[in-house]
Amino acid sequence: MILPNVFIWIIVGGVGAAIFFALTRAFIGPTIPDRIAAIDNMTTVVASLLLIVALLFESSIYIDVALVYAILSFIGVIVFARYLEGGP
Repeated sequence: MILPNVFIWIIVGGVGAAIFFALTRAFIGPTIPDRIAAIDNMTTVVASLLLIVALLFESSIYIDVALVYAILSFIGVIVFARYLEGGP
């Protein structure tokens, strides 16, 4: 293991706090674009959490899962932005 367990748990706590703040913003966001930006932020944080899990379990399959998840979440945000813009 590269990092001691204490540092990994500190990182997981920070990621958990980031997910909490993004989730809070998604619920109280005054406009729909604010909520979509918060959800996009949350998906980015979850992708980083998957990378931390890959580090913990020393398995490269989680890196692939994080990459696919990040690409799909980016495409989803683009789709929502086009929908809100009123484009085709």
